[in-house]
Amino acid sequence: MKVTFLGTGTSQGIPIIGSTHPVCLSNNPKDKRLRVSVLISWDACNYVVDCGPDFRYQMLRSGCEKIDALLFTHEHSDHVAGLDDIRPFYFKQGDIPIYAHKRVIKALKKRFDYVFVTKNKYPGAPTVVINKIKNKPFTINNHTIVPINGKHGTLQVFGFRFGNFAYLTDMKTVAPKEIKKLKGVKVLVVNALREQPHQSHFNLAEALAFIKQVNPEKAYLTHISHMLGFHDAVEKTLPNNVFLAYDELQITI
Repeated sequence: MKVTFLGTGTSQGIPIIGSTHPVCLSNNPKDKRLRVSVLISWDACNYVVDCGPDFRYQMLRSGCEKIDALLFTHEHSDHVAGLDDIRPFYFKQGDIPIYAHKRVIKALKKRFDYVFVTKNKYPGAPTVVINKIKNKPFTINNHTIVPINGKHGTLQVFGFRFGNFAYLTDMKTVAPKEIKKLKGVKVLVVNALREQPHQSHFNLAEALAFIKQVNPEKAYLTHISHMLGFHDAVEKTLPNNVFLAYDELQITI
């Protein structure tokens, strides 16, 4: 399994438009972050989790040539705004399977109504195959994927476990029974917005405490804001098995 971090930034990305914050002015490529998304290449299949407003560029620079499934954690704009950019994949390979909570599907239908219509559909619009998921394992191409239910403030969100890899973003609280689903993972990815507490995201201390509970071999932090600090400086402060993810980082599991 190969994992490519397509984007590791928060909802505004880094640099933020018009910001003079030192991290936003950094010349280090690792401090420049697109909106959060990840590509999991498992056997011959490509699974993408979330497609935000940077999705087109992320696909171009990753070299991804096909998508076997698109999974959504939740419906916020930085996770869904790029749905229209699945069109090249649709033109090449046909209908694109999507997987999401029924509430997220409803939000997508409202925002991208032209994708979901069945009559008099514009010929340039993509078509998706809807798969509504609940908090129980599901299968794509003989791969079992386990949803991890959590709360993003008060909003329900899904993380996902793909074999020995688990990806969680925009989490603030995760119930003990959900944490049990993560036991035994080799690599865990979890959000860490900043050092200061936040109402709907793990801060750094909360993310590290969560990682300690799960106890993976390695962990990577994502959904990072400029307020966390410079990539190289922050990484020096982390435990030996915890790393800051950065855009275009690839890991093999």
